[in-house]
Amino acid sequence: MTDTIQYQVDGEGIATFTIDLPGRSMNVLTDQLLKDLEQLVDQSLADDSVKGVLITSGKDAFLAGADLTWLVQVYGSGISAEDLYKRNRTYTDILRKMETGGKPFACAINGTCLGGGLELALGCHYRVVVDHPKAVLGLPEVQVGLLPGAGGTQRLPRLIGIQPALELITQGKHVKPGKALELGFVDAVVPADQLISAARDWLLGEPDAEQPWDKKGFKVPGGAGAFHPKAVQTFMAGSAMIAEKTRHNYPAPIAIMSCVYEGTILPMDKALQIESKYFTSLMMDPVYRNMTRTLFINKGAADKLVRRPKDVERLDVKKLGMLGAGMMGAGIAFVSARAGMDVVLLDTSKEAAEKGKDYSRGLLKKAAERGRMSPEKAEQILSRIHTTDDYADLEGADLIIEAVFESREIKADVTAKTEAVIPESSIFASNTSTLPISGLAEASKRPDQFIGLHFFSPVDKMPLVEIIMGEKTSQETLAKSLDYVQKIRKTPIVVNDSRGFYTSRCFSTYVNEGQALLKDGVHPALIENAGLLAGMPVGPFAVQDEVTLDLGVKVYKQTKLDLGDDYQPPSAIDVMLKMNDDLERKGKRFGAGFYEYPEGGKKYLWPGLAEHFPPAAEQPDVEEVKTRLLYIQALETARCFEEGVIVEPADADIGSIFGWGFPPWTGGTLSFIDTVGVREFVAECDRLAAAYGPRFEPTPGLRARAESGEAFYPRADQAQDRAA
Repeated sequence: MTDTIQYQVDGEGIATFTIDLPGRSMNVLTDQLLKDLEQLVDQSLADDSVKGVLITSGKDAFLAGADLTWLVQVYGSGISAEDLYKRNRTYTDILRKMETGGKPFACAINGTCLGGGLELALGCHYRVVVDHPKAVLGLPEVQVGLLPGAGGTQRLPRLIGIQPALELITQGKHVKPGKALELGFVDAVVPADQLISAARDWLLGEPDAEQPWDKKGFKVPGGAGAFHPKAVQTFMAGSAMIAEKTRHNYPAPIAIMSCVYEGTILPMDKALQIESKYFTSLMMDPVYRNMTRTLFINKGAADKLVRRPKDVERLDVKKLGMLGAGMMGAGIAFVSARAGMDVVLLDTSKEAAEKGKDYSRGLLKKAAERGRMSPEKAEQILSRIHTTDDYADLEGADLIIEAVFESREIKADVTAKTEAVIPESSIFASNTSTLPISGLAEASKRPDQFIGLHFFSPVDKMPLVEIIMGEKTSQETLAKSLDYVQKIRKTPIVVNDSRGFYTSRCFSTYVNEGQALLKDGVHPALIENAGLLAGMPVGPFAVQDEVTLDLGVKVYKQTKLDLGDDYQPPSAIDVMLKMNDDLERKGKRFGAGFYEYPEGGKKYLWPGLAEHFPPAAEQPDVEEVKTRLLYIQALETARCFEEGVIVEPADADIGSIFGWGFPPWTGGTLSFIDTVGVREFVAECDRLAAAYGPRFEPTPGLRARAESGEAFYPRADQAQDRAA
């Protein structure tokens, strides 16, 4: 027995490795596990009494891949590519030793088997998996900017063929046991009580201790190589699809394609060397670090409520009052009812409230028709939404969320009417996207229980909720609001009050810069495509049309009214005013904006833009346009950080990716600055300011960081020093 693996040899010569990492709810690959695995593989192969080896898990799941907290520290640690390659080969060499050692290895997969866990299973000669609805198998490394680095890109294609293997590996798909059996990378699916016996029966029968790819004359199923028509077609189509989806911002899918192409025409040992080289090259690139840190480690911590104040009793919202049954209110009502809450959906009339409930009816009907939910379950969720126009029905609500028209007077009116009937312990939250929470809380008799909960549209699909602390919001209110967000299975970030808060404020710089580029004479198609090529989900004009220019103009006018002479309008506000007020092109909902929306046809950029904003004779390089669009968003985030709107870099990065779609390859806006280098970022901002205006001026805090060399996140070597 070792620290991480229980080892037992029975009277029939079967050695059982039971992986069970102490102090962890899930088995993950650690240095200690690899050392223990290598020790026991060597011991079993050298022991004449051992006829075969059975590998299983002592936890509910099998093995969930690498320890991400270690993985994220590699980039910037100072390790050389040569040393990293040697380290990466450790696991590969252990698995290769297993499959070529002359003794059969069987894997009894009792649950989740992902990444390095599946690579361990693929290194065994026989794989049996439990028939359980929660069991999944897959190689999801691409989702953290990496590739399967211990044989996954080589063994899977040799088992099931290149095309199906690439679909799994380049997309990081998880599959159920039955699908894995159908594809051919597991040998049996059995009930839980038969799992170990099925693996033992194979080992005690006439097991084949040689992998198919080590046998003379082996050929990859479906063909491989530059001269095989099917393989060539797969790689041509796959390369085109990856280019379209990644815009070449994500090196991992391209490396996977190369690994599989090169590796499948070579013997296994050479193929594994190819894989290790590509894996090492990805770990020397910051993209994997950025994605791993933000999309998994920091998002996981946010989902577990890392920002929740301690010593506050948890709030289990049982009754929610939803004020406003428009698009946002209807979406919030749906996700809350789906999470088990009774929802009172209130609007100015019963008919308007019922119209809001129709949104849930539509979603639930579609889910039932597609087999994702039983009709009974759908009806149960729908029955939790109670429509009304009577404030008295809000009595007993634990939480109120207001999503009425963006008017301070209207919001104050519904606040007063609501507080007259709800319990004194209830929390009142506003879903406003622009109006400061502290100002709205002035209409409340309980400003300490007033908070902002900013959802994103469509609520049922968007994963983020921005929680905004007003000047008087209590820590207890924050804690209980976080409890609600967790219950509806959204990811929260916590920010302090500011006009536009964090996400709306930074997102607005993207659409404004698109309009500033148009004003400068840049062709609108170049602007839109540059946004996409940079990694944004849509171009600045398309997204402005979605949120409507009409809303943008209303926000501008309200802000100007509030701030008076102190207001500094956006640099391209004249473009928005001309489009909205003069040309009456108010956005998609109104049928016309920067785009035309032909009935039954595909939208296209409005040709009239050339007349009102004539393109310059000389157009900028696409890289310059991308730079302007990305840098302005990151710069505004730095301002928010210095002003205390954002307190934690992790929240800034999570909010930028999941809130408005900043490119995930960057890790988020502040990770983007760190990746560029603060000194280099400041120098580029100075260049942009000289060329395009003071909106690109670096903040004092950025200049101070550039001088001191301090990043927003500690470098890997600094983190290690602190840990030591």
